[in-house]
Amino acid sequence: MKIKVAMMWSGGKDSAFALHRVLQDKKYEVCCLLSTFSKETNRLLMHGVAEEIIDEQAKSIGLPLIKVFVENSQVEGYEKAMEIELHKLQKLGINTMVFGDLFLEDLRQYREKNLEKIGAKAYFPLWGMDTKSLINEFIAIGFKTICCCVNLNVLSEEFLGKIIDNNWVSSLPKEVDPCGENGEYHSCCIDGPIFKSALSVENKEVVIKAYPLNEIELKYSFVDIQLHN
Repeated sequence: MKIKVAMMWSGGKDSAFALHRVLQDKKYEVCCLLSTFSKETNRLLMHGVAEEIIDEQAKSIGLPLIKVFVENSQVEGYEKAMEIELHKLQKLGINTMVFGDLFLEDLRQYREKNLEKIGAKAYFPLWGMDTKSLINEFIAIGFKTICCCVNLNVLSEEFLGKIIDNNWVSSLPKEVDPCGENGEYHSCCIDGPIFKSALSVENKEVVIKAYPLNEIELKYSFVDIQLHN
């Protein structure tokens, strides 16, 4: 019997590649995608991608999308909302969540700890992969993804809103992880082997937001990706 899983879906390259891997693994049955949104903006937490883009991704992939809305993007609210939704999934026989995380040990432990509280498990199909090899393979097998957010402390806006291809990756500063696993950038996937058809999108306005972290102010630039009418 296959293991029923839900895919934690950010709409970006890592979750897309992780989903691709799991769909190819005969041990697993992917039952749905699960995404977390801000109640205030109807946009993905962290990535800032509009809800309609995630809807269109799920439609093209052909999997149900479960939406979790979090008020004020607070950690406590996120954990409570996720716990409620995960209990619902468990009643459907889904007891494993798939994540696209690559090497951040503290993040992995955080996810595993929260799932253990309710007797659920986490699976990380990309864990430990060399990030340069991963991004090269991601591009080579036909995925197309747009850089939707950059950390301005380490990357300039010239990387924003562009397709992540070999030239884009080779232009990254040496100190930036090729997959942006340290939060250097985020992405929005619009085509690839998991999609039945490519998303037709266009870049709209750019917004800069600042987040205080200890004595440092982190500045992020987001491009508003919208469906092309």
